[in-house]
Amino acid sequence: MALSKPEFFLPAGNALNESTALSAATKPRALPGDLAMWFFILAELTVFGILIPAFVVTERLHPALFHASRALLDTSTGLILTLSLLTAGLLAALAVEQVRHSRHRTGAWLLAGAQLSASLYVIIKFNEYRHLASLGLDIEYDAFFRLYWLLTGFHFLHVLLGLVILAFMTFRCWRQAYGPGQSSSLESGVLYWHMVDLVWVMLFPLVYVIN
Repeated sequence: MALSKPEFFLPAGNALNESTALSAATKPRALPGDLAMWFFILAELTVFGILIPAFVVTERLHPALFHASRALLDTSTGLILTLSLLTAGLLAALAVEQVRHSRHRTGAWLLAGAQLSASLYVIIKFNEYRHLASLGLDIEYDAFFRLYWLLTGFHFLHVLLGLVILAFMTFRCWRQAYGPGQSSSLESGVLYWHMVDLVWVMLFPLVYVIN
């Protein structure tokens, strides 16, 4: 009488496939972008990590002054600035996904849209600076505006750098310089822009909203 094969006995091929799938599932994913960009982002966040607590502590010491000076800012302008930065970040992130699937044209158009949205931020913020300066609300006006100009001005410089990075990435995307497994520099540029977004998401309520 023939013996039936035990149900728990698997062919060697199946066992190998399961082992391969298990190792692939447990393999840690590499961080996106270049390590150097991560160190740069950490350094920049450290600077903001000093300026933002300084703003909070000074407000605790002079609550009435900060309340009165914050009322001189236009909250709707701050909201538009926030939406423009977040839109640029979203479009840049979508561009990375398109490039990973070798859709370079779509990725380039998305990066161009991110540039346009970031440019809107620059134009509006510059006009806000000009308006405040015309009213005499400069860096020497009081403690609130001293920290306002330091914080938002330092962030504004980062936005300008991010705009240059977006333009460079758009050009390279049109040239199909990126692709699956070759998008590390693109990821690094988008990571930088996400850092710019993250800082502004903290600055907007702190500077424009919270009393």
